[in-house]
Amino acid sequence: MTRRFLPALLLWLAFVAACAAVVSQTRFTADLSAFLPEAPTAEQRVLVEQLRDGMVSRLLLAGIEGGDAAQRAQLSRALAAKLRADAAFGMVANGEPVHRESDHALLFMHRYVLSPAVTAERFTSSGLQQAIAESVDLLASPLGMFTKSLLPRDPTGELMQLLERLDGGSRPAMQEGVWASRDGRRALLLVQTRASGSDLDGQQAAIDSLRSAFASEASKLPSGTDLKLLVSGAAVFAVDSRSTIESEVTRLALVSAGIIVALLLFIYRSPTALLLGLLPVISGALAGIAAVSLGFGVMHGVTLGFGTTLIGEAVDYAIYLFVQSGSTATNTGRNTFWPTIRLGVMTSICGFGALMFSGFPGLAQLGLYSIAGLIVAALATRYILPHLLPAGFAIRDVTPFGLRLQRVVTAVRRLRWILAGLAALAGAFVFAQHGRIWNHELAALSPVPPQAQAVDAMLRSDLGAPDLRYMIVVRANDAEATLQKAEAVSARLQALVDAGEIGGFESPSLYLPSRARQLERRSALPEPQDLRERLTSATAELPLQASRLGPFVEDISAARERPPLTRADLDGTSFAMAVDSLLLRQGAQWTALLPLRAPVEGAHAGEIDPSTVRLALDAAAEAAPLFIDMKSESGQLYAGYLREAIMLSLAGVAAVIALLALALRSPRRVLRVLLPLAASVLTVVAGLVLAGVALTILHLVGLLLIVAVGSNYALFFDGKGDEDAPPPATLASMLFANLTTVAGFGVLAFSSVPVLQAIGGTVGPGALLALIFAAAFARPPSCPVPGAPAP
Repeated sequence: MTRRFLPALLLWLAFVAACAAVVSQTRFTADLSAFLPEAPTAEQRVLVEQLRDGMVSRLLLAGIEGGDAAQRAQLSRALAAKLRADAAFGMVANGEPVHRESDHALLFMHRYVLSPAVTAERFTSSGLQQAIAESVDLLASPLGMFTKSLLPRDPTGELMQLLERLDGGSRPAMQEGVWASRDGRRALLLVQTRASGSDLDGQQAAIDSLRSAFASEASKLPSGTDLKLLVSGAAVFAVDSRSTIESEVTRLALVSAGIIVALLLFIYRSPTALLLGLLPVISGALAGIAAVSLGFGVMHGVTLGFGTTLIGEAVDYAIYLFVQSGSTATNTGRNTFWPTIRLGVMTSICGFGALMFSGFPGLAQLGLYSIAGLIVAALATRYILPHLLPAGFAIRDVTPFGLRLQRVVTAVRRLRWILAGLAALAGAFVFAQHGRIWNHELAALSPVPPQAQAVDAMLRSDLGAPDLRYMIVVRANDAEATLQKAEAVSARLQALVDAGEIGGFESPSLYLPSRARQLERRSALPEPQDLRERLTSATAELPLQASRLGPFVEDISAARERPPLTRADLDGTSFAMAVDSLLLRQGAQWTALLPLRAPVEGAHAGEIDPSTVRLALDAAAEAAPLFIDMKSESGQLYAGYLREAIMLSLAGVAAVIALLALALRSPRRVLRVLLPLAASVLTVVAGLVLAGVALTILHLVGLLLIVAVGSNYALFFDGKGDEDAPPPATLASMLFANLTTVAGFGVLAFSSVPVLQAIGGTVGPGALLALIFAAAFARPPSCPVPGAPAP
């Protein structure tokens, strides 16, 4: 180490320390808002809010299989009781009448402010006559006993109407007093966690508690009882996906790291070289994280994973340095490859730099991370790494191996027309299939296996739970105004229910009407004396004397004096959780959610026509409702994300071409550098499409990395524009760098996780093809290689 190097070393150490300090304060997130556009639509923002914190993210669907019906019911009751005592769960329902008494008591006491049928017209003489006649008719129905007991206090049937309205959705079958599947083979439970969807640790703890409680209660049953728990829901998918990804990453990282370490030790024959070769990568990763943290204030976990993958190109820099320096890392050896590496880094910067102009912060983060990482890794290799090598440092001489590689290159070059024809066919195929290359469905990225999706569909069907695909959203600055808007929308949705266009809907205003609506309904209740006179007239021709309705008059009088229902009044009932799930305070605004259910029978069974719903909502324009098709919005969000990524990648390619034209100053040389990159990308894309794979944004990232890595190979084969072939050491270093890339990424292709599989299946073969095409399309050497046949 020379004195002239000391300032550079101190500067590098200070830079690394500063980056480490920034990284230690960096906030990492998995918040989906990082992948929203900078100016998202209102529908897109609602989508992400629901996936992150909404009702859809907190529902767990559970089923108990095995044993007999009595055993399943016994276990369902025991499990539900244990979960209700667990603070991790806000609601546990299995068909037991846990809140039935409190629910009925609240509904009965406040029936006149809750019932949408309460109007001034209903309490006129004619209105009372019609309502009482309907209640009398019910005496002959199966509900006769229940109606008869209520008749003196509720002759207009407000409680029955409320129960029918609140129980209007599809409900599970009952067996042994608890919910059961339609075929009677499973007991069912519906559980809501208190943890938000974005709190995966909280969700995992809740799921673990559920499974632990099941195991504990199942162990109390007679031995030999074979009972199994099925659990599904968005939270289960998220937790299981995280666990799968973590285990896959750990396993594959160990395998690929082992292969790469073995290759590098075989090449270097020096543990010192192996450790020193990691310094550029570590420096680049720290710089990338620090740059994103300073530029965006927060770093998304997906950006970290993708970005670290991209700056894996930095591993190659140390290989070029150590191998091409010969037996010692001299300045002469270093300078033979640095100009080419510098241009290769600049082409990578052009490719990734285009992502920084993305309107999606996630893509912009990826571009910044990659650029900062590559620059720092290259500078560390150029100015720091050579001076850290100990005295007498040397790796084995690979010149003999390089000479053999020259003969291989000569043989590959003889196949250049065959390879060119293959690339041309791949390009023609890609062009012919251009409309089917990309997968625009967000589900393509889902790591959830088909079996888990099938279990979810089965449990959801058994429970009659809404899939929450369709949702109406209204917002206002306070809860009262929000409830009023929800009421305006509910009136339009009820008309669709009556017409059979939708199966039903939920709304917080069903359980907690706005204060204004309650006061309106209360004002419709007549004075006691007026009511008595109207009842006398209304019952004149009915088999029910007005004198028997004294309790009804007393209840109306009490309702006129009772204060409006509040959220606190719902405590201890099942309605409390319903309101809390559907009426949310988000910052300075309040949001009401109105999920829709598809009809279960009729002409529109199982589906909802969005155009019909939107047309009905036009009549409630004053409430400014948003109609959200969760599946459609997620697809459009991802499609926009993919579309912009493709356009920016093409812009990056244009920038690379401009840079090469400026640096090489020869159209022929530019074409020679670009041909291997284009050929490898087209061949990989064609291979994936032939294999039945529709490309996602993950494959696009892999294609960018092929260009970044392959540009180094093409530039080395281009040399300085003379007729000299790459020297033996250069060929050896390129092959070794290529093997580490193929090994590192190729292993990922065997992953079951789409994120990893797409990257590995693209970069692994693409890097190898880039080297082969670069060798095939290189200009022939002016001097024949010793022992090689004439080209």
